[in-house]
Amino acid sequence: MLYTYLGFFGFTLLVIFYTTYKLRKDKFTTTKGYFLAGKSLTGPIIAGSMILTNISTEHLIGMNGSSYKNGIIIIAWEVTSAIALVIAAIFFIPKFMKMGLTTIPEFLEKRFDGAIRSVVAFLLMSSFVITLLPIVLYSGAINIESVFEFSEIFQISKQESLIYTVLVIGVIGSLYAIFGGLKAVAYSDSLNGLGLMIGGLLIPIIALYQIGNGDMFSGLTTVYNFAPEKFDIIGKPDSVLPFSVLFTGLMINQLYFWGMNQAIIQRAFGAKNLVEAQKGLIYTGVLKLFVPAIIVLPGLIAYYYFQDQYYETPDLIYPMLVKKVLPTYLYGFFAAVILGAVLSTFNSVLNSASTIFCLDIYKKIINKNASDTKLVKYGKLSSVILAVIAIAVAPMVAYAPDGLYQLLQQLNGIFFIPISSIIIAGIFFKQISTKGAKAGLFFGFTFYILTTFILDLNIHFVHLWGIEFVLNFIIMFLVSFYTTEKDIPSTYVDKDIEDPSWPAVNTAGVILVTLTVLIYVLLS
Repeated sequence: MLYTYLGFFGFTLLVIFYTTYKLRKDKFTTTKGYFLAGKSLTGPIIAGSMILTNISTEHLIGMNGSSYKNGIIIIAWEVTSAIALVIAAIFFIPKFMKMGLTTIPEFLEKRFDGAIRSVVAFLLMSSFVITLLPIVLYSGAINIESVFEFSEIFQISKQESLIYTVLVIGVIGSLYAIFGGLKAVAYSDSLNGLGLMIGGLLIPIIALYQIGNGDMFSGLTTVYNFAPEKFDIIGKPDSVLPFSVLFTGLMINQLYFWGMNQAIIQRAFGAKNLVEAQKGLIYTGVLKLFVPAIIVLPGLIAYYYFQDQYYETPDLIYPMLVKKVLPTYLYGFFAAVILGAVLSTFNSVLNSASTIFCLDIYKKIINKNASDTKLVKYGKLSSVILAVIAIAVAPMVAYAPDGLYQLLQQLNGIFFIPISSIIIAGIFFKQISTKGAKAGLFFGFTFYILTTFILDLNIHFVHLWGIEFVLNFIIMFLVSFYTTEKDIPSTYVDKDIEDPSWPAVNTAGVILVTLTVLIYVLLS
């Protein structure tokens, strides 16, 4: 147990000291410094932070649990992200940066009006605090408990142990976001990202080495031959993720998440310039093609070890695989990596939620003349309040019937699809009016809740995303056509910032899209 604690505290303290050293000369007294890292982030730092904001224990536990139960088809959540990141790098981020945005709701005010900005800001904060953060905290607590077994050490129930672990993780994660702002989040993420890649890859490498008696490729062949149907990437119509969803709602969700989601795109807003922002998005796309080795392959290996033994509780499978294959002297390092993955997502999303509250709600509605100092102060205060809410909600997501990751995606649809439809309409369709956008937002929000959680339509929720997206546009066009309104507010002008694009962005984009298609061709 000594090595476990040494590994855990050693890596955790390394991240703390590294981040402190990087921030030693920074002063977080301005909104630009606190919320946008002083516009100082480079491509690699942006990519590392984006990956760590995205990948956390809801992926390690949820995605591996889903691949154990459903096979490799759930890889679609990951590899299609590369296509969305290419589109975001070429089309979305240049427009957003030319407008000098700090938040996504700010775009909606410039394109439509202040009311729609406030509504979307509230919806985004709700999606962060009620869905994403609680699931991240609870899944992290499951992994930490599986390594240290606090329930046995302190003679308490496993549920009590998970609640206390949620509380501790939430407090530590809040400190990062509250005292260091986006820059502290980004630099700690980059080091934690390196740890996650190393620690995450160790699990399948060691497992395959053991299965193949010293030959990893032989081990992979053995796992494949044991259940070849698990490796078919083309999901059947009645599966948890049918192949057809790639052509309906899945790409819309990916476009929103990587090109319009405040928790992700805020890292690009903090870039030195447009070139670094585009590099960050493309580098992230490259990493996403390798991430399945960490969050999908272990679940397939777990099926070889455990078969259908944990079919009803797939979210327990990853911690069990870790304990089975990882040497005890690496437990501490791996636990530190898990903690880093949880903290990176938690503090990143918390920072984005407080950014939205301060700039889109407090400054726009409550105190329009608030100084930078006051905004930073309320940014820290709102982080505390939002963290408390997330910690309180976290225990309620225990043992979701279809797995944590599936639950997260279903809940995300409430917010992502209506918001993405009005943002895409605002960027590409000048004829969409403010009234049309509001009607589309209200319709989409209501439609998804009714069809997913109230009515039993027997339609896959990702297909519902696609149906909703199309209906939202029909509503927006109809309302815009039949109502009289000024076309576009005068504030909607691309003149604030003129940055040259990265010359290689189109070439890099074509390569990434080609690699994504090849993955489907090779595994089909």
